[in-house]
Amino acid sequence: MVMAQPERPATHDAEAARSRLQSSAEATLDQRQARDWGLSAEDWTRYRQLMQGPLGTYSPNLDPLTTLGIEARTNEERQRLADLQVQAEIRRTEKLLSYQRAYDAAWQRAFPNAARVNLPDSHTRAVDGNGRLALFVKDGCAPCDARGRDLQAAGASFDVYMVGSRQDSTRIRNWAARVGIDPEKVRTRAITLNHDEGRWLSLGVAGELPAVVRETKAGWQRQ
Repeated sequence: MVMAQPERPATHDAEAARSRLQSSAEATLDQRQARDWGLSAEDWTRYRQLMQGPLGTYSPNLDPLTTLGIEARTNEERQRLADLQVQAEIRRTEKLLSYQRAYDAAWQRAFPNAARVNLPDSHTRAVDGNGRLALFVKDGCAPCDARGRDLQAAGASFDVYMVGSRQDSTRIRNWAARVGIDPEKVRTRAITLNHDEGRWLSLGVAGELPAVVRETKAGWQRQ
């Protein structure tokens, strides 16, 4: 006598199908992201693994090329990633400059007689006693962290602007905590913490972040 096999619940089949569909979608997304960064599937898998370790805890927003470059296993691998990052930065800079030109034109149309940027004034002492400084930083940037610590240690009053914060105040608070910004200085506004909101692009100052700038008669200048 042949025993009938028990039927599997329909919910089990549906869950299995959803799981397969999700896995397929995640694999497709990984392939696309790896391709966007010029990386192989093996590179991307290693990047994902690294971001689950200590590096991802210390710098949760570190980009894939920097992550893999820092953790490169050979000189050849390190150089390959550095070359990829240079090309990525060139493409990014070209896009930023194109957008900045469009932004400049839009600003001129909307406010033809207005100053481009109006950062807060202050009579508190800055590094060299000539006025308030603005520090532009981004998350996952060790030199940015170091610059913030140096300015605070020097007794500077300054305004921090986080580029790429996406209006997420938690990022700025986490940055301030990591850098060791004194909460009392924030309370008294000796140091202020702000979203960039396009200010960095509007300044038109060349170079990478971090950037410490001050307004002079010749315009905004890096310090």
